[in-house]
Amino acid sequence: MNAWDLSRDEWADLVEAHLDDRFHDECGVFGVYGHPEAATITYLGLYALQHRGQESAGIVATPGGGRGHTVHRAMGLVADVFNEQILQKLEGRLAIGHVRYSTAGGSQLANAQPFCATTDGGPIALAHNGNLVNAIPIRKELEGRGAIFSSSADSEVIVQLLARSREGTQEERLLDALSRVKGAFSLVMLTGDALVAARDPHGFRPLSLGRLDGAWVVASETCALDLIGASFERDIDPGEVVVIRRGRLRSLRPFRREPEKFCIFEYIYFARPDSNLNGTNVYAFRKELGRALAREHPIATDVVVPVLDSGITAALGYAEESGIPYEHAMIRNHYVRRTFIEPTQSIRHFGVKVKHNAVKGALQGKRVALVDDSIVRGTTLTKLVVMLRNAGAREVHLRISSPPTIGPCHYGIDTPTREELIAHRFTVEETCEFLGADSLGYLSLAGLRRCGELLKRGFCDACFSDEYPVEAVEGGPPPQLSLFHSVDEDL
Repeated sequence: MNAWDLSRDEWADLVEAHLDDRFHDECGVFGVYGHPEAATITYLGLYALQHRGQESAGIVATPGGGRGHTVHRAMGLVADVFNEQILQKLEGRLAIGHVRYSTAGGSQLANAQPFCATTDGGPIALAHNGNLVNAIPIRKELEGRGAIFSSSADSEVIVQLLARSREGTQEERLLDALSRVKGAFSLVMLTGDALVAARDPHGFRPLSLGRLDGAWVVASETCALDLIGASFERDIDPGEVVVIRRGRLRSLRPFRREPEKFCIFEYIYFARPDSNLNGTNVYAFRKELGRALAREHPIATDVVVPVLDSGITAALGYAEESGIPYEHAMIRNHYVRRTFIEPTQSIRHFGVKVKHNAVKGALQGKRVALVDDSIVRGTTLTKLVVMLRNAGAREVHLRISSPPTIGPCHYGIDTPTREELIAHRFTVEETCEFLGADSLGYLSLAGLRRCGELLKRGFCDACFSDEYPVEAVEGGPPPQLSLFHSVDEDL
């Protein structure tokens, strides 16, 4: 079975799919309370979180004191959406921001966040990372009661529930709304005079708390705190709601305690390597995955080569454990946009060559262990294996620092359907043949879980194990955006 033995139209489809041949997180959130340049600080925070979403970016700011919000949202990268003039218009000492993952379908300004609403309790703005597994039935219920939705995002369900709540304060209304939804949420909310941050009881998605010159900062990852020079205070706990008003922080625990199920894929791929999640450095964890992979699947090769950039850290761990030299034998073009102009006379494997190129001098006559973090459809790896062979590699052995991905995610990851996942369709031997490799070794589920024990926290590995901690209810979850066609404490 040769993936490259295709018609021109079939090949064009694969070239387009290659650009998104992996899982994507759908967003990142950021918030600031009490800083004179809150919008600019939020802009920088979103810049650091750009890897979590490239479709759209938005910031909402307010001076506080119950006064209104100023908002700017647009499609595109953070650096393209904002400039100095726009940031100057976003006045106030309170601000929240959001970056959203780009997809081939569902990409429209209406889905850009933060969402804003004017309620009888005053203005609110909300930015959400995660996915609600019961959003569709709640949405249908609300529409039946006359609610009008302006987007297709499940995050708007929270806004609608909050606006209809009969509780007293905006924070109490948010708690009322969150008590009705199931699934994953790490969110920040801006009221007229407060910043609120919350995580779902399972803690699927990350959320961290920091301090900057007396201001409070909330971010999806600690790398955003590092960029702005903020100190890391702690992670917001699963099931915790933090309310910051008048410079003071209150910590609430309104939800029933649930087993912690932090997304293991945050460690494997999503988060930046320089971030710390739940007290564990992402870079160090990925190296440990590579070491475990080398112990499980040793192979006599001359070099260890990473798939850029996702396989770099695991490849370093694999090389250290195996004693095989590490070579940066592929170069990646980091300036590739989603679309490009292909020559009329088609260049074979044009799509992958736009993004990657092999270093022939490092590969000629060599047996190569090619390391990546995961396999989704396999279209990219198929072409990379051909590229390495064309550059002179004598053998290509694939090593993957996670188990076979057999199921979709319901908790805030943009994944293909189960049928589109190569590990669902093929055995390991069939996958190896499809990819054109000499051998294929995945880190076992048991091996991943042994590494996971180092986290000393519970985690979700449903995409590998098919063991979902929160099942979708009837009528949900909302479809994942297709890749082919979302206690008091004063510190």
